[in-house]
Amino acid sequence: MKFGDTPIDDATGAILAHSWRANGINFSKGRVLSGEDIAKLKLAGAASIIAARLDPDDIHEDEAAAVVARALAGKGIESTAPFTGRCNHFATEDGLAVIDHERIDALNELDESVTVATLTPYARVTQRQMVATVKIIPYAAPRAAVQRALEVAKSANQPLISVAPFKPMRAGLVQTRLPGTRDKVLDKAVGTTTKRLSSLGGSLAGERRCAHDATEIAAALQELKGEGCDIFLIAGASAIVDRHDVVPAGIEQAGGKVTHFGMPVDPGNLLLTGEFDGKPVLGLPGCAKSPKYNGFDMVLERLAAGLPVRRAEIVRMGAGGLLAEIPSRPQPRDDGDDEGAGPQQAPKVAIVLLAAGRGTRMGGPTKMLVEANGHPLVVHAVKAALASQAVEIVVVLGHMADEVRPAIEKALPAKARLRFVTNPDFAEGLSTSVRTGITALGNSADAAIVQLGDMPGVTSGMLDRLMAAFSPVEGRSICVPTVSGKRGNPVLWARRFFQEIARIAGDTGAKHLIGEHADLVCEVEMTGEAAITDIDTPEALAAWRAQDTSRAPT
Repeated sequence: MKFGDTPIDDATGAILAHSWRANGINFSKGRVLSGEDIAKLKLAGAASIIAARLDPDDIHEDEAAAVVARALAGKGIESTAPFTGRCNHFATEDGLAVIDHERIDALNELDESVTVATLTPYARVTQRQMVATVKIIPYAAPRAAVQRALEVAKSANQPLISVAPFKPMRAGLVQTRLPGTRDKVLDKAVGTTTKRLSSLGGSLAGERRCAHDATEIAAALQELKGEGCDIFLIAGASAIVDRHDVVPAGIEQAGGKVTHFGMPVDPGNLLLTGEFDGKPVLGLPGCAKSPKYNGFDMVLERLAAGLPVRRAEIVRMGAGGLLAEIPSRPQPRDDGDDEGAGPQQAPKVAIVLLAAGRGTRMGGPTKMLVEANGHPLVVHAVKAALASQAVEIVVVLGHMADEVRPAIEKALPAKARLRFVTNPDFAEGLSTSVRTGITALGNSADAAIVQLGDMPGVTSGMLDRLMAAFSPVEGRSICVPTVSGKRGNPVLWARRFFQEIARIAGDTGAKHLIGEHADLVCEVEMTGEAAITDIDTPEALAAWRAQDTSRAPT
């Protein structure tokens, strides 16, 4: 890649290295400069710019990030669309992050342009939590470096990054007594254990209390055996201090076996693992009675995720095994001010799809139902929305709603995740439909894409790219698609703008808010002209049909 000071007359097609915000120009870094852009820069007095130009052996940062991210992702991982050379991996369900530490290190050693950052191996994750991020550092990566990264990804029979989901476990709990043991203490341990299990999707199937005696422990295990337990837990009134102590002796007397005693984790050193009735049995350390995270949690989480916990796994828990209470990594709030607590989550983006207008310039009864390469015009937009990573889709109906809704439903699966709302004031202009859709959204959406029903070329990939660009903490709260520097639709809006959008009146959208909040706008360059092509007239429809006769709705 060639990088450096570039004469303005040689800069067409180059990548702008630094943002240019002066003399009425607002170009973000990473912009591929068009001829029109160059003309504007020259008028502003620019004689040269700092830019990058790719060599034939380079791969653009977004393409490289997407290729590497796909190669690394295993089960339980969803990847975002690439943006600014970054692809994020998010968990699709609760579980443990399974990370191949050695191969991640090997990949990061290949070339400084290709990097992968992950959570700690076996970190507990929740659905939609970020697990890893692939980042291409410069504006492009050498093709050879990307190829070597793919070879590392394929060098074993397991992915580098995946999530092992938690599976419901029914646990049987044995608690022993010594003289002076109080029921209150045992009751509290039942509550703590039940909460631990339920947080992993499991439950307490049964409990037995007995004397701190091997024979009685064995009898209690035999009783619990008939209650459909997937795992057995033994909390001794006195801590286990030897693999031949009372609790392990009780396991063996019941017909089970002890596989390992002790672990390099503090708190949690005195944990014992074994097998009874072909299922795991754990002799618990004293800290298991506390709700604070300890070695028992580390083992229980892996068992709930269906991962092996043998001696080999236990002895490797020492690195990172000195457990302490630490504050969680903060998560940015939508307004970009102070940060709140919690792991970073995938933003929940909804889609408001506008299909309420009359479309008078089309000349028919309703533009939405005009046939466009095998489907009504609006169906192309609906299918793109459904194929995207949006968490909620609201379709706003109005003109001929009783005909438009059945046409959409006929073309879709029976249980498509759509909600329909009707705008009774659609004749008063576009703003009423936008307001109807925005106010119909649930409270969980972090942002919304306002999608037009008359733009059949907009694909799910374009929608996902807008979502990938959204990052309020980095100043990207409004994401606008562009084609060769020309802004188009659909536009993504952070929740913070919903109230302002709901107050808009007349036959207009929310474009004026883009100008009022220019510092929060992110331009997202798109290939093709779909983002600037809406179908308003029979001539526009004929032109689109001619260009896209082979297009299948995305």
